[in-house]
Amino acid sequence: MKTCRELIRNCSLLAIIFSISLIPAGCNKQGASQKNDVAYVTNGIASFWVIAEKGAEQAGEDLGVNVEVRMPPQGVTDQKRMVQELLAQGIDGIAISPIDPANQNDLLKEIADNSILITQDSDAPDSPRECYIGMDNYEAGRMCGELVKEALPEGGEIMLFVGRLGQANARLRRQGVIDEVMDRSNDNTRYDEPGKVIKNEKYTILDTRTDDFDFPQGKANAQDAIAKYPNLKCMVGLFAYNPPLCLEAVRDAGKLDEIKIVSFDEEAASLQGIIDGTVVGTVVQNPYQYGYESVRVLNALANGDKSVIPENKIIHIPARKITKENIKEFWDELKKLTGDTEQAAASETKTGKTELPSGNESDSPDKPKVSKSNE
Repeated sequence: MKTCRELIRNCSLLAIIFSISLIPAGCNKQGASQKNDVAYVTNGIASFWVIAEKGAEQAGEDLGVNVEVRMPPQGVTDQKRMVQELLAQGIDGIAISPIDPANQNDLLKEIADNSILITQDSDAPDSPRECYIGMDNYEAGRMCGELVKEALPEGGEIMLFVGRLGQANARLRRQGVIDEVMDRSNDNTRYDEPGKVIKNEKYTILDTRTDDFDFPQGKANAQDAIAKYPNLKCMVGLFAYNPPLCLEAVRDAGKLDEIKIVSFDEEAASLQGIIDGTVVGTVVQNPYQYGYESVRVLNALANGDKSVIPENKIIHIPARKITKENIKEFWDELKKLTGDTEQAAASETKTGKTELPSGNESDSPDKPKVSKSNE
């Protein structure tokens, strides 16, 4: 038989075990890792976002943060579903590029009510977001307009191409190009409705074609413009995948010497085009920094540190113009950030110049990039 002392000891042990089992799971997590869980939500699938993902992951590694990246393949509906899944998981913060901010107020408010909301790449200034991280899209558009003027010093007909105009970044970027080419004053509240010809004494902007991230449609838009406007002199692609599709269409039509391409973002085919002389130049953002800064800011806010938010609630990351003069320097820098230095070094050794890869599987809608969420 057990002694009284043994019975007391056993009962005490059972009481301790029972008490431990009552500790909430969240407390165990905090005590074990002290890591915040944050999410980086894009507005679609493109190589631009692969670079941003690299930055977000690096920040997670540097700062000890669990980072989940979500890339919606089917627009607003998918973006909403992914956000609500993240909220159901108890995510600590979400950095989102709103696809249609004017009609996503309820979703953005839901994020802010249940987590921490910041916007990146494309802003939603009327939402309860803590801050916006990205470039000044209107000013970047004007920089792109400067490239158009350099491409066509004598003037000519121009067509603009973009994924969708519901996003604030697309509207501002487009308006910046128009205002610069038309020699207008700075006014980021101005908006020229699409579907109307815009012209001055030198330049004619024929229209703006949208494709809703449908790559075959994007190429078809470019082909149609070439066929419909025999005097077309310049095609401007405002989303990363637009310029390569324009370039394909121009090459197929045998008009590389007649139609200039002006690009946006750092798509590999666009950068290679700058080296080859088939693309005049591109205005690049810094998607790597978008990802890194988003995670840094969300982590600080989750820890109660609001000093990371500037008074105007905007963290601008400047855009840059890339031309033949600085393409090699920019490409080398991008390779280092994305961990692809070996390929850059190998191609430079082989050819004596920096050659860019022809593309990325994530750029194809038939082979979508799989993010951490397997979306």
